[in-house]
Amino acid sequence: MGFADIHQTFMTRPVQAERSKVSPASADWDDKKDAWGDVKEDEAEELPFKTLTREQAQALRLKHPPISVWRLVGIQALAGVAIAVLAYLVTGQSKTAQSALWGAAAVVFPNALMAWGMTRLFRGMPAAAVLGFMFWELIKIMTAVAILAVAAVWVPDLNWLAMLAGLVGCLKVNWLALLWQGRTSQI
Repeated sequence: MGFADIHQTFMTRPVQAERSKVSPASADWDDKKDAWGDVKEDEAEELPFKTLTREQAQALRLKHPPISVWRLVGIQALAGVAIAVLAYLVTGQSKTAQSALWGAAAVVFPNALMAWGMTRLFRGMPAAAVLGFMFWELIKIMTAVAILAVAAVWVPDLNWLAMLAGLVGCLKVNWLALLWQGRTSQI
């Protein structure tokens, strides 16, 4: 029994009871919509869909170019170094900068590993690509946790706040890259 069957069985019973109160002649009745105002599945297939020509698809790609994952990993690494330098300038302690670099490493190295693994996936096999994505995401999470655990054990006088700042700062670079891409594509 799939999700659609469960939805059909459990979610439409109250709707059918409510529909019996509304006659098809009333103004609230619409055969193409269900009780919530959503388009029924049969009619959803009939909605207009415009396929793009080759020229339109190329123009769309030029207007919204993809971001290279390697560029994003590089920007994350630069952000990590900048956070470490800032931490050193604020505190004057190299241990604080080292802690910030450990936090940045917990983001940059797993992302680089995942990017490397994802670029090697089979393009013609969608199921293999999905499975590969899940595998590399698992590897990325395990690598990040391992780096944080190694930092907690091996680094004497670890500054947790600086490490967290490096980690969060590198994670937020993804949002800044998307914002930057949106602004450059509008120009």
